[in-house]
Amino acid sequence: MTDSVHAEMDGASRQTSIYVYETPVRIWHWINALAITVLCITGYFIGSPPPSMQIAEATHQFVFGYIRFAHFAAGMILTVFFIGRIYWAFVGNHHAKQLFYIPFWRGEFWKEVWFEIKWYLFIAKEPKKYVGHNPLAQLAMFCFITLGMTFMIVTGMALYAEGAGQGSFYDKLFGWVIPLVGGNSHVLHTYHHLGMWWIIVFMIIHIYVAIREDIMSRQSIVSTMISGHRTFKDDRAD
Repeated sequence: MTDSVHAEMDGASRQTSIYVYETPVRIWHWINALAITVLCITGYFIGSPPPSMQIAEATHQFVFGYIRFAHFAAGMILTVFFIGRIYWAFVGNHHAKQLFYIPFWRGEFWKEVWFEIKWYLFIAKEPKKYVGHNPLAQLAMFCFITLGMTFMIVTGMALYAEGAGQGSFYDKLFGWVIPLVGGNSHVLHTYHHLGMWWIIVFMIIHIYVAIREDIMSRQSIVSTMISGHRTFKDDRAD
């Protein structure tokens, strides 16, 4: 752990809770979760379209159009709030910065990552206390959210730019992406769709781990992203 975390741990042993996640971070988290959910559902149907309905003429239906609209709208919301989240990493507290960097040069960081892996595999018997993300969570957030979301935004906007047409605003910003995959947008579609499953895998693990920690650990996880305060259930500190 860093010295600053050690200091906070000492404080954690003397107080009920510590304020960790500021309001903008919590708002971003839940809007991001909602946007990702909409994107995954609509993205699945875009990749595997539902059968057409026979109750009316095709010209009177707009089901797939609504699916695409919801996907594009959620994508825009996710992008805008992700840019806002990057901004808050610079002006917020140091917990707001954890999402965007990995101290890979520190041997102690990787030792704690290994400890957390053992804890989640039920090998380690006692959890460690962390005020912010534990090292394994920080690594996962960086790989799945920071890198994963950046990839999904760039590839998604590139596909949207193709529909918007050459010379459009989106084409000027993201028109360089499709040529990177040989100019074949179908290849980019495949990568974008695989990225969706990458995010889905993370969401499943993330929800499981958060609930598991609330039950088995001595610190709040789920409620922390609602109230902003991390509560420690006893006065023992690692």
